[in-house]
Amino acid sequence: MLAATRRFAKSWVAGILIGLLIISFAVFGINDVFRGNVGDSVIKAGDRSIGSPDFKREFDNYKNRVEQESGQAISLDLAVQNGLDRQVLEGVATREAFAEALLKAGLRPSDALVVSQLSKIPAFFDQVSGRFDKDVYAQKLAEGGLTPTKFDQVIRDELAQEQWATGVLNGLRVPRAYSALGALYATESRDIAYFRVGPGDVVQPQPPTDAQLTAFMKENAAQLMRPEFRILTVVRFSPADLGASLPVDEAELKKRYDFRKDTISSPETRTVVQIPVKDQAMAQQVGTRLSRGESPAVVAKSVGVDAIVYADKPQSAIADRKVAQAAFTMKAGQIAPVRGDLGVAIVQVTSVKPGHAVTFEEARPQLEAELRKDAAAEKVYALTQVYDDAHQAGSNLAEAAQKAGVPAVTIGPVSKSGQDQQARPVPGLNAKVMETAFGLPAGGESDLQDAGDGEYYAVRVERIVPPATPPLAEIRSQLTRVWMMRELSQRMTKVATDLQNRIKKGESVNAAAASIYGQPVRATGLSRQAAAGNTALSRDLLAKLFAANNGDVLIADDVQFGLLVAKLEAIRAADGPQLAQMTEAARPQISLALFREMNEAAHRAARDKLKVRIDPNRARMALGLDPLPTPGQAEKKK
Repeated sequence: MLAATRRFAKSWVAGILIGLLIISFAVFGINDVFRGNVGDSVIKAGDRSIGSPDFKREFDNYKNRVEQESGQAISLDLAVQNGLDRQVLEGVATREAFAEALLKAGLRPSDALVVSQLSKIPAFFDQVSGRFDKDVYAQKLAEGGLTPTKFDQVIRDELAQEQWATGVLNGLRVPRAYSALGALYATESRDIAYFRVGPGDVVQPQPPTDAQLTAFMKENAAQLMRPEFRILTVVRFSPADLGASLPVDEAELKKRYDFRKDTISSPETRTVVQIPVKDQAMAQQVGTRLSRGESPAVVAKSVGVDAIVYADKPQSAIADRKVAQAAFTMKAGQIAPVRGDLGVAIVQVTSVKPGHAVTFEEARPQLEAELRKDAAAEKVYALTQVYDDAHQAGSNLAEAAQKAGVPAVTIGPVSKSGQDQQARPVPGLNAKVMETAFGLPAGGESDLQDAGDGEYYAVRVERIVPPATPPLAEIRSQLTRVWMMRELSQRMTKVATDLQNRIKKGESVNAAAASIYGQPVRATGLSRQAAAGNTALSRDLLAKLFAANNGDVLIADDVQFGLLVAKLEAIRAADGPQLAQMTEAARPQISLALFREMNEAAHRAARDKLKVRIDPNRARMALGLDPLPTPGQAEKKK
């Protein structure tokens, strides 16, 4: 091997390669040749850089919060489709830019302030000694993907932004004129007179002819178009369908009970307070004060430690083994010194909750269900193997299902949303089945698919019903009802518009209402605050009312099918004392709203000034995704 290497080094090929290497040193520099492209900056804001691991941690934390708020798991693909990666990228970029801007402006929290902030985080302190523990600190940070250096920077950034916000807020007080305008807006009231134009106030339309309905269908073809429907044959392998019929072996049931009885029984639990003490004198002092009924937390604090409380915990939950043994031999209310593995402590048992050993008969229903579930899962696996072998050998879906001894059920027509042609949900279908079915051509069959929870399915598309408008005969009654409502609405609008124009030209509201055998209703003192709870007037009328000028005549939808014609007769301001009180009361809220706008503007300005650079492709790769194609690549792929 070595001789061959030496011969190659003396050859003309090696000479060419060495020459090319020398040229590369001259062009790119020897450091670049050996270092390569090791930059890993997803976000660059001044001297700050967020690398791929940090961005992934930020994304994972944000996704976890979204999952907790929504109460459901979110896949990476779904998160990216909804732009969560871009939201995190933009949010972190803006945050880092503002933090860097505060640092450059000289806003640096002191080390003492950082230490004080850390002292408020109990997770970093030893539960026994009550002192800050560096090992616990590093361990907790590592669990969150952080290092002490990074966490220190996080604390400093948060403190700097808190100090900036406090300084701005303490000196921010909007002019009284601002809050006065807000108070005027909130407290002004309006008087209106209105009357109703309903279906009974217009000439009733005649039922439509077939020609009119056909024309109406053409006008609304897009809304009437039915989606694609498919007729499917589905074969399902479900443990739930098989479990109820499977027998349970009594010997196996007894064996499982013997194995599980400790875990399904509830152990004795106790509430135990443990206060570490240094010597006998302190033990005597702490024990005496506890026996007098003083709070364990107060007593522990007075001697420079923290009380460790185990609330309704079993013996195994107490960290110190000797303390646990002693506590579970004491009576409720007893206080005693105990020498544990970690030193002497005063132990107080405040409550005892007896355990309960579950009997065989009590556990029978649960254990039988578990055994049937396990047996059903094994049965399903065996059936899927028979089906899959037959399907791979050339049998179609129905034939393979027959060989496996499971039914193949024909369903449909059904839409992709799982509804029939009357928009009713079709039982026995879920989103996974429908996604598989609508990804196949007519006559296509899927392989076995995992439906979750131990279930499997396969689907065949028997026939595809393309999108189409339904025939007139099928929807005549519904279409007639909608057509009649439209005609009534158009006629009511015409009458209401004529009355509106008459009032605008000077006719009184009373006279206009009387022309359709009605009387106007007058509502006075309508304010924006009171409007939210007003159920007599429609939202449409109230919205238009508070956007109108004095004397305007409005047409709005009524709460029920019909229209309201209304005239704004007066706009009234609140009286002086009430307005003054509202003005002062509104200043803090308006000041806070102004601060929010200033805060957003400051963040944007910091990002613009620092010319923050972000790398979306590197962000995607940090999440394990492929980079976005360049315009040339996209065109080539197309």
